[in-house]
Amino acid sequence: MDIKKIKATVECLLFVSGDPVSLKELSSALEVDQATLKKIINQLTDDFDDEARGIKIVEINGSYQLCSKSELYEYVEKLLKPKAKTGLSQASLETLSIIAYKQPITKSSIDSVRGVKSDACITRLAEKDMIKEIGRMEGPGRPILYGTTDTFLRLFGLKSIVELPPLNNMD
Repeated sequence: MDIKKIKATVECLLFVSGDPVSLKELSSALEVDQATLKKIINQLTDDFDDEARGIKIVEINGSYQLCSKSELYEYVEKLLKPKAKTGLSQASLETLSIIAYKQPITKSSIDSVRGVKSDACITRLAEKDMIKEIGRMEGPGRPILYGTTDTFLRLFGLKSIVELPPLNNMD
Protein backbone atom coordinates (compact mmCIF):
# COMPACT_ATOMS: atom_id res chain seq x y z
CA MET A 1 0.00 0.00 0.00
CA ASP A 2 1.39 3.44 -0.89
CA ILE A 3 1.68 6.31 1.60
CA LYS A 4 -1.35 8.21 0.23
CA LYS A 5 -3.54 5.13 0.64
CA ILE A 6 -2.21 4.52 4.17
CA LYS A 7 -2.90 8.15 5.15
CA ALA A 8 -6.43 7.96 3.72
CA THR A 9 -7.07 4.67 5.50
CA VAL A 10 -5.77 5.99 8.86
CA GLU A 11 -8.00 9.05 8.49
CA CYS A 12 -10.99 6.81 7.69
CA LEU A 13 -10.33 4.46 10.62
CA LEU A 14 -9.96 7.34 13.09
CA PHE A 15 -13.13 8.95 11.75
CA VAL A 16 -15.31 5.85 12.01
CA SER A 17 -13.90 4.91 15.42
CA GLY A 18 -14.60 8.20 17.15
CA ASP A 19 -12.60 7.00 20.13
CA PRO A 20 -8.80 6.88 20.38
CA VAL A 21 -7.24 4.00 18.42
CA SER A 22 -3.87 2.56 19.45
CA LEU A 23 -0.91 2.43 17.12
CA LYS A 24 -0.91 -1.34 17.58
CA GLU A 25 -4.55 -1.62 16.42
CA LEU A 26 -3.92 0.62 13.40
CA SER A 27 -0.75 -1.29 12.54
CA SER A 28 -2.62 -4.59 12.70
CA ALA A 29 -5.54 -3.35 10.57
CA LEU A 30 -3.26 -1.83 7.93
CA GLU A 31 -0.62 -4.57 8.08
CA VAL A 32 2.10 -1.92 8.33
CA ASP A 33 4.87 -2.03 10.96
CA GLN A 34 4.39 0.36 13.88
CA ALA A 35 7.57 2.41 13.30
CA THR A 36 6.64 3.14 9.68
CA LEU A 37 3.03 3.81 10.60
CA LYS A 38 4.05 6.24 13.38
CA LYS A 39 6.06 8.27 10.82
CA ILE A 40 3.12 8.30 8.42
CA ILE A 41 0.70 9.37 11.18
CA ASN A 42 3.10 12.18 12.13
CA GLN A 43 3.08 13.30 8.47
CA LEU A 44 -0.72 13.11 8.42
CA THR A 45 -0.88 15.14 11.65
CA ASP A 46 1.37 17.78 10.04
CA ASP A 47 -0.87 17.76 6.94
CA PHE A 48 -3.90 18.54 9.12
CA ASP A 49 -1.99 21.27 10.96
CA ASP A 50 -0.62 22.91 7.81
CA GLU A 51 -3.87 23.01 5.87
CA ALA A 52 -6.96 25.03 6.65
CA ARG A 53 -8.79 22.02 8.06
CA GLY A 54 -11.47 21.85 10.73
CA ILE A 55 -10.11 18.73 12.36
CA LYS A 56 -6.82 17.56 13.76
CA ILE A 57 -5.25 14.33 14.97
CA VAL A 58 -4.37 14.20 18.65
CA GLU A 59 -2.20 11.64 20.36
CA ILE A 60 -3.34 10.38 23.76
CA ASN A 61 -1.20 7.79 25.55
CA GLY A 62 0.03 6.25 22.29
CA SER A 63 -3.44 6.24 20.71
CA TYR A 64 -4.78 8.59 18.06
CA GLN A 65 -8.10 10.38 17.65
CA LEU A 66 -9.67 12.86 15.26
CA CYS A 67 -10.89 16.00 17.04
CA SER A 68 -12.27 19.34 15.99
CA LYS A 69 -9.87 22.27 16.17
CA SER A 70 -10.38 24.29 19.33
CA GLU A 71 -10.48 27.62 17.48
CA LEU A 72 -13.72 26.46 15.82
CA TYR A 73 -15.46 25.60 19.09
CA GLU A 74 -17.89 28.52 18.92
CA TYR A 75 -19.38 27.15 15.68
CA VAL A 76 -19.64 23.63 17.05
CA GLU A 77 -21.34 25.06 20.13
CA LYS A 78 -23.86 26.99 17.99
CA LEU A 79 -24.68 23.92 15.95
CA LEU A 80 -25.00 21.46 18.80
CA LYS A 81 -26.49 23.91 21.32
CA PRO A 82 -25.09 22.08 24.33
CA LYS A 83 -26.86 22.02 27.66
CA ALA A 84 -25.69 24.53 30.19
CA LYS A 85 -22.03 23.88 30.87
CA THR A 86 -21.31 22.48 34.25
CA GLY A 87 -17.72 23.30 34.94
CA LEU A 88 -15.65 22.08 37.83
CA SER A 89 -15.85 23.78 41.19
CA GLN A 90 -12.70 25.11 42.84
CA ALA A 91 -12.75 22.11 45.19
CA SER A 92 -13.04 19.67 42.26
CA LEU A 93 -10.19 21.38 40.38
CA GLU A 94 -8.07 21.22 43.52
CA THR A 95 -8.85 17.52 43.96
CA LEU A 96 -8.19 16.82 40.27
CA SER A 97 -4.80 18.55 40.39
CA ILE A 98 -3.79 16.57 43.48
CA ILE A 99 -4.75 13.32 41.76
CA ALA A 100 -3.00 14.31 38.51
CA TYR A 101 0.29 15.14 40.20
CA LYS A 102 0.36 12.46 42.89
CA GLN A 103 -1.30 9.48 41.18
CA PRO A 104 -1.79 6.78 42.14
CA ILE A 105 -3.26 8.25 45.32
CA THR A 106 -5.80 7.23 47.96
CA LYS A 107 -8.78 9.27 49.11
CA SER A 108 -7.26 9.66 52.58
CA SER A 109 -4.07 11.10 51.04
CA ILE A 110 -6.15 13.53 48.97
CA ASP A 111 -8.07 14.53 52.12
CA SER A 112 -4.78 15.00 53.94
CA VAL A 113 -3.38 17.34 51.27
CA ARG A 114 -6.65 19.32 51.03
CA GLY A 115 -7.39 19.34 54.76
CA VAL A 116 -11.05 18.48 54.11
CA LYS A 117 -13.10 15.49 52.94
CA SER A 118 -13.06 14.94 49.16
CA ASP A 119 -15.81 12.32 48.72
CA ALA A 120 -18.16 14.55 46.70
CA CYS A 121 -15.36 15.87 44.48
CA ILE A 122 -14.07 12.37 43.77
CA THR A 123 -17.59 11.21 42.87
CA ARG A 124 -18.14 14.22 40.57
CA LEU A 125 -14.76 13.78 38.85
CA ALA A 126 -15.44 10.07 38.30
CA GLU A 127 -18.90 10.86 36.86
CA LYS A 128 -17.24 13.27 34.41
CA ASP A 129 -14.70 10.53 33.51
CA MET A 130 -11.79 12.71 34.64
CA ILE A 131 -10.54 10.17 37.20
CA LYS A 132 -10.92 6.45 37.76
CA GLU A 133 -10.04 3.72 40.19
CA ILE A 134 -6.70 2.29 39.07
CA GLY A 135 -6.18 -0.35 41.73
CA ARG A 136 -5.91 -0.94 45.43
CA MET A 137 -3.12 -0.19 47.84
CA GLU A 138 -1.55 -3.05 49.75
CA GLY A 139 -2.19 -2.80 53.48
CA PRO A 140 -5.05 -2.55 55.95
CA GLY A 141 -8.39 -2.01 54.25
CA ARG A 142 -6.77 -2.05 50.80
CA PRO A 143 -7.87 1.53 49.96
CA ILE A 144 -8.73 2.47 46.38
CA LEU A 145 -6.04 4.19 44.33
CA TYR A 146 -7.16 6.95 41.96
CA GLY A 147 -5.60 8.25 38.75
CA THR A 148 -6.57 10.40 35.78
CA THR A 149 -8.19 9.14 32.56
CA ASP A 150 -7.65 9.65 28.85
CA THR A 151 -10.61 12.06 28.99
CA PHE A 152 -8.58 14.21 31.40
CA LEU A 153 -5.62 14.18 29.00
CA ARG A 154 -7.81 15.06 26.01
CA LEU A 155 -9.59 17.92 27.80
CA PHE A 156 -6.30 19.40 28.99
CA GLY A 157 -4.57 18.89 25.64
CA LEU A 158 -1.93 16.48 26.95
CA LYS A 159 -0.45 13.45 25.18
CA SER A 160 0.42 11.85 28.50
CA ILE A 161 0.63 12.72 32.18
CA VAL A 162 4.35 13.49 31.87
CA GLU A 163 3.41 16.66 29.96
CA LEU A 164 1.93 18.22 33.12
CA PRO A 165 3.82 21.40 33.96
CA PRO A 166 6.33 21.00 36.80
CA LEU A 167 4.93 21.77 40.20
CA ASN A 168 6.91 22.77 43.27
CA ASN A 169 5.97 22.50 46.94
CA MET A 170 3.53 19.61 46.53
CA ASP A 171 5.30 17.24 48.91
